[in-house]
Amino acid sequence: MKRQRVRPNMARILIACALLAFIGGFAIFFSQGARRLAGGVAARLTLGTQPIDILVIANNARGVAANDPLGLGTAAGQADVILLARIDPAAHRIYAITIPRDTLFAQPGWNDPVPKIKTLFFMGDQDSPPKGPQELAKAVAQLTGLPVDGYIAANFAGFERAIDLVGGITVDVKKRIYDPRHSGANFQPGLQHMNGKEALAFVRVRQNIAGNSYRINDFQRMQAEVQVLGILRNKLLNPTHAATLIPTFVKKMHGDIATDLPQARLIQIGIAMAGAPVYQVPLGSIDDSMTLAPASVPGINAEGYLDGADYDVLDPAEIARRLAPFGAQNSSLGIDFPPHDSVHVTLYGSAHMALHFEHLGFLVTRAGAATGAQRVLYPAGAAAAGWEAARALGGGDVTVEAGTGSTIVVEE
Repeated sequence: MKRQRVRPNMARILIACALLAFIGGFAIFFSQGARRLAGGVAARLTLGTQPIDILVIANNARGVAANDPLGLGTAAGQADVILLARIDPAAHRIYAITIPRDTLFAQPGWNDPVPKIKTLFFMGDQDSPPKGPQELAKAVAQLTGLPVDGYIAANFAGFERAIDLVGGITVDVKKRIYDPRHSGANFQPGLQHMNGKEALAFVRVRQNIAGNSYRINDFQRMQAEVQVLGILRNKLLNPTHAATLIPTFVKKMHGDIATDLPQARLIQIGIAMAGAPVYQVPLGSIDDSMTLAPASVPGINAEGYLDGADYDVLDPAEIARRLAPFGAQNSSLGIDFPPHDSVHVTLYGSAHMALHFEHLGFLVTRAGAATGAQRVLYPAGAAAAGWEAARALGGGDVTVEAGTGSTIVVEE
C-alpha cells in the first residue's frame, strides 16, 4: 500500500494548529487557577502538608523607632492587632483568624486591673528580656484551641516602613472616612494610593465621624486590617517577582520585626505561599461588646477585681465551633460560663426578645415591657451569667453591673 503524502499547504495548517493548541494550553496552565494549582504543589513540596500557625502582632507603643518592635514607649505598648495566620500548604490557602483586642481574658497570674487579651503583650514585655509575644501566644493558643508555631511582631513605625518599602498600596475605601481625633484618617470614597503613614491611619479607624456606618467599631477595623495586610501581601508575594522581592524585603525589615522564626524560614513560607488566597475568619461579633462595671470576680486577675471598661466577652463554644474545621477541640477565656439552661432571667422587654432568650436556652420570665435601658443586672457572684445574658441581648451597647436580686435582670 502506498503511503499517502500530506500536501505542503495541509502540513503547514496542521503545524499551525498544533502550535496554537500548545500556546493555548500553555496560557491555560498559567491562568490564575492553574498558577494556584501549581503553587499548591510547590507549597506542599517546600513546606509539607501540615498547617503552620503564625501569630501576627502590632505593638501600638508610641515614641519608639521601627527597629524597637517590642519597645513599650507610650500608650502602654499593647497588642493593637492580634491575628493568627494559618498557613495551609496542602490547600495553598491562608486563613486570617482575627481576635478582638479588647477580648476579656482571665489573667490570674498578673495584677492587671483591665484584663484584656491585648494587655498580656504589655505585661510580658515588662520582663527582661521582654516576653510579650510569648505571653500573648499562650493566651491565643488557649483561646483558639490551636497551636501557635511562631510569632511576628512589629510596631506602628515598622508597619509604616513596610508599606513604604513596597512603594505604598492602593486601597478601595468604601465610604467617606473622617477621624481627626484618634487615627487622623481623612479619606474620600474610591481607590486611594496610600503611603505608610496613610495606610496606618486607615487601618486604625474605628470611630469614623463622617456620618455613615463604615468603620465605626473594632470588628470593622479588623476587616480593614485583613484588607490592608492582604494588599501588602499580594504586592509582596506577586509570583512574578516574589523570589527577588521577598529576600530584599525581609533583609531590610529584619531589624524592625521581632520573631522566633528563622529568616530563612520566613522567606521559604513567603515564596511557597505566593499567590495563595487569604480568607478572614473573624472571632466574635458586635453582640460580644459590652460595658462592664467594676466588679469582684475571683480569678479574673491576681487581685480578683475587674475595673470598669468596654470589653468583648466572646463565647468559647462559638469559637470552638468556628475553628473546628481547623482542628480546634476547645476554647477557653479562663472563665467558667454557666450553661444557659441554669440561668434564670427576669426580662423587661418585648415578646420577641423573650422568645430569643428562650431559643438560646435561658429560663425566662417576662416581667414587663422594654425600658430602653440596655442593661443587665446580675446577683452577687454571678458575673459570668450576666455577661452571657448581655451577649444574648446584643447590640454592642449593653451595660452590665451587679444588682441586688436573685436572678439576672435584663432590661431591653
